[in-house]
Amino acid sequence: MRTERSLVVLAALALALTAGCSGNDEKAPTTPETATGSLEQIASKAECEPNIQTDADELRQGNCTTDDGKYVLVTFATDRGLREWINEAKDYGGSYLVGRKWVAVGDDKVVTALRGRLGGTVEAGSSHHSGGSGGGGGDEGHSGHHTG
Repeated sequence: MRTERSLVVLAALALALTAGCSGNDEKAPTTPETATGSLEQIASKAECEPNIQTDADELRQGNCTTDDGKYVLVTFATDRGLREWINEAKDYGGSYLVGRKWVAVGDDKVVTALRGRLGGTVEAGSSHHSGGSGGGGGDEGHSGHHTG
């Protein structure tokens, strides 16, 4: 489990470094059927030769650069693994193009262009994140400790 959590943290950090925090709601052109397959097969459909960063049982991650921009492509062994990863990574902002057992992460422009080649569903990350340790709560009433 510790290795899986470390991979999630590494992938989320890669996401934070490559994704911008933008709120553009442009509509994508006609969307093809959602791509399926291995990391390399999906990357090929996106016209990318991925630079593999993580190659583990739970997930595989590659960085891509195309004419549209830079993005991270991640494939997962399970649908649950994908959803857990997205739920944690969304705190870092960015735009996510989500398929079955894969996600592409980048800025809105890149994700929109990829959707035209890969299909999928666009999800947006949090637009308000602090650079701190997170915590998932509001900013009010935090005293740093609780008594009781």
